[in-house]
Order: sequence, then C-alpha cells, then structure tokens
Amino acid sequence: MLEQPALIIEGEFITQDRETLPVVNPATGAECARYPVVTEADLDRALAAAARGFEQWRRTSAVERATILHKAAALVRERADRIAAAVSRELGSPLAAARFEVMVASDVLDWSAGEARRVYGRVVPSRIPGVRQIVQRGPVGPVFAACPWNMPAIFPTRKMAEALAAGCSVIIKPAEETPTPAVMVLEALLDAGLPADVVSMVFGVPDMISRRLLGSGVVRKLSFTGSVRVGRHLAGLAAEHLVKSTLELGGHAPTLVFDDVEVEPVAQMLAGRKARNSGQVCNSPTRFYVHANIYARFRKAFAGALEAVKIGDPLDQATQMGPLVNEKRLSAIEAFVEDGRRNGAKIIAGGSRIGNQGFYHGLTLLDEVPDTARVMHDEPFGPVAAMQAFHTLDEAIEKSNSLPFGLAAYAFTSSRRTLDALAADLEVGLLGLNHCDIAAAETPFGGMKDSGYGSEGGSEGVEGYLVTKFVTEAPPVGQ
Repeated sequence: MLEQPALIIEGEFITQDRETLPVVNPATGAECARYPVVTEADLDRALAAAARGFEQWRRTSAVERATILHKAAALVRERADRIAAAVSRELGSPLAAARFEVMVASDVLDWSAGEARRVYGRVVPSRIPGVRQIVQRGPVGPVFAACPWNMPAIFPTRKMAEALAAGCSVIIKPAEETPTPAVMVLEALLDAGLPADVVSMVFGVPDMISRRLLGSGVVRKLSFTGSVRVGRHLAGLAAEHLVKSTLELGGHAPTLVFDDVEVEPVAQMLAGRKARNSGQVCNSPTRFYVHANIYARFRKAFAGALEAVKIGDPLDQATQMGPLVNEKRLSAIEAFVEDGRRNGAKIIAGGSRIGNQGFYHGLTLLDEVPDTARVMHDEPFGPVAAMQAFHTLDEAIEKSNSLPFGLAAYAFTSSRRTLDALAADLEVGLLGLNHCDIAAAETPFGGMKDSGYGSEGGSEGVEGYLVTKFVTEAPPVGQ
C-alpha cells in the first residue's frame, strides 16, 4: 500500500517531479508528509482519461460494477488499521474513531455496490395503441468531486462509490490537509479491478482545479462538500456551464432539550457527540436551546460531561478527543470564545487552548449566550457549545429556524405532540429525535436553505449521478 499522498492519473501514482507542499500532523504541529501539486497538463490528462473511462465504465454491467465495489470494500476492511493510522496522523482523530470511520467507508462501498443493481427504469402505459413507452436512467457523465478534510476516508469514498455505482467516471480532489486516506481507498478500488481511466485523484490549488475542470466541457456533474462560501462560488461556476450539482454545505445544528427528559443521560449523549472529531463535523450540535425549567440542572450535567472527556494524543487508546486540524481552526475557536465572552456569555467549561504543542482546545461551554455573539449565527466548526434558555415550543422552533442554515437538528423530549411538531416544522434535511445517529450508508444525507441541495447516501445518493431518458416507440410507419 502507498502510505503517502500521490496524484493518481490513468492508474499512475505520481509523487515525483512536481511542486510539493506539507501535510501537518495536528497532534504535534510537525510536517508528516508532502502532497504533489497538480499541473494544468496533469488536469488535461485527467480530463482525457475521464472521457475515455466514462465510455468504458458506462457500458460495464451493473453486476460487474457492483462486484468491483464489493471487492474494494473487502480490501478497505483488510487495510483498515493502516488507513485509520493515516486518518489519525493527518486529521488528529483518536485511533478508535479513525478506524470506525474507515469501517463506515467500507460499508458505503458495499451499499453503493447494491445500489448499482437497483438503478431501475419503468414502462409507462401509452394512450396510443401499439406504442411502447420506456423511461431509462443512465449515468450523467464524468464527475468532479471535491471533499473537505474532516472525514478524509468517508467523504472521498462516498463520492467515488456513488458515482461509480451509477456508471460515471470521476476526477476527485480530496482535501490537501488530509490527502492520504483517499489515496489508499482509491488504491483499493484499483486493486479490486477498477479500470485505470475511470477515477483520477488530484491535489493542489483548489480554485485553479475547479475552474479548469468545470469549464472543460468534459465534466457533467459537480459533487462538493464544504463551506457555504466556497459552495456558492462552485455553484456559480457549475451553473455557467450547466453542470449538474450536489452541494453539502455548512450547518449550525440547533439542539433542543425539553423539560420532560432524563437530564443526565441526555447531557452525557450530547457531550459525546460534541466531542466527536473535536466538533469539526457539519452536523455537530452547536446551538443548545434548553427549557428554562431544567436549564440549571442540564448546564451542570452537560459541563461535567464535557470536562470528563479525555483530550490528548490520538494514538493513546484512552483518548476520546484529539486536536483541531490546524492552527487556523485553533485560532478561529479562540476568536469565537473571546467574542462570546465580550458579548456577555459565561465560560462554564473549557474556554482555552491546551498545551503548547499541536492544536488542542478544551471542550467549551458558553452559557447565557446573547444573540449578538458570533457563535449564535456563524458556524464554529469546533469544540464549542452555546446555550440559551427557551420557554415554549414555538419559541424553540423559531430560534432553531432563525438562521439560513438547514442541515441538521436534534431534539429530546418524551412528548409525542412535540416530536410531531418538530418533525413538521424544523427546517433541516436531517433531524435526530431523542438520539444523534443521523447518518448511515443507507440513509440520505443533505440539507436545505444555505446548507445546500441534493443528497448523498441512500438511494438518493446514486440518484444524483443519473439522468433520465424517455423512449417512445411506435410500429413502423405504414404497418
């Protein structure tokens, strides 16, 4: 297995004779690898490969495509420890969490393999005697997929697997901060029998890559996961060239805790979810709206649960939360906390950087946070939870829907009426009621409003890579 970043074009792993830039281990702040920077000539070569690969792959039977994806899933599971080590080294997540991510990636490959065999058309009864009407579904064409750094095994795998299941070729750009896990997954796909032209992998200057690929006339689909700002930019480029798009953008998940719950277990569950990936997850709970009747009790339990999370070396088996991915994220979190303090919020737990090596920050609880604080309207994307009290169901829904984000929300209550009202009225694409497990290979993942459009996962994931053709056939003229 190649355990370093590489450009992969036409099955060739390219690490030499290119400008290289550093990959930093967030636990130490030291360089741990270097990734090669793609050139315009490399991109042109990848585009030519994608065009050839699409013509080959679209004609490959669904059964054969599924077989290759299943084989790749098995190889990823066999190599899980080594891929997880790369995830932990470049992202800073604890080894157990990194290994879990890799196993989810293998599950995505298996699910997508099954979906390859479930791309169905239909026969539409005709109003004209003797006329046959068929709706066919087929692959949209070569795909440009761009990934964030926070799930370096899952996101590249999901984008490749769903596109491949549909019959598309792919040029994928994983994040430069965390490049190696994606390289290792694509290597598994190639070892499983994927033709070399079907997927290329590139790293480098994101805007240059995006403009050249989306303006090429070859790419027919964009799949992007990342910030709202970059998503808007890419959506504009894609629209200019009428490229079909799926955008999974930012979130700022409201988390509602009503006064009819068991406070301590809910606080424990939410603290664990807040610590996941150091809060660097688009569906991480961030805005905590807690009923006034239980506010003080929940605050105490939640703060205690956050403080009990063991933060440290990702390679230590006892570690539950590692560092932030880079110095930029650490500085951003420090700025959110300071802004909250200046605006009158109280720091109940955490609140500062930990140590002077790596990019560690304490799990932080900001209490009685006013709406004027940045953290109440800008996504922190880190280990910060902001709390406010509410008094009525309508107030909780209004607060939750007050931002342009619409990715995820969570709510905890034992009231059937409240659960039904939340399911009807919260403006999000993902809603966890009385638990936080809102993502799986077989379920759709996507948002609304400024959180983007389209879904990954489930049957909806492959759907995004398909186009529709209507075929109507009459008997030969004169017969």
